[in-house]
Amino acid sequence: MHPIFEIMRVRHQTDNVEEIVAATIEAMEAVKGKDIVTLDLREITTAVTDYFVICHAPSKTQVDAIADKVEELVFKKTQNKPYHVEGRDNTEWILIDFVDVVVHVFLESKRSYYKLEELWADAERIVKEAEE
Repeated sequence: MHPIFEIMRVRHQTDNVEEIVAATIEAMEAVKGKDIVTLDLREITTAVTDYFVICHAPSKTQVDAIADKVEELVFKKTQNKPYHVEGRDNTEWILIDFVDVVVHVFLESKRSYYKLEELWADAERIVKEAEE
């Protein structure tokens, strides 16, 4: 086996991936995350995870609050802690890595700049309809 493959992440490690996705969406909704989208990446062989769950917020304070709620609720409902978290310093794009689910909480302007959904356009897109 080539050495690079020994350090690569292995997908499909989590037994309760759908529960993590559901808890993430619930947390995003609780703190008023906008335009919640789940990208199902399981059929994309080059993807490093099974799902992306993406939302945005109009302020850095709200981005931080959404990320906090995601970590809290995912742990409460599934006992999963993040493998890694990035972006807490500037709170413009916080990435929470649960291995098989990677959560992206953007500041609204950064989401439209990076266009993550367009980069992964081959993924099945599941949009959470806004509730009135």
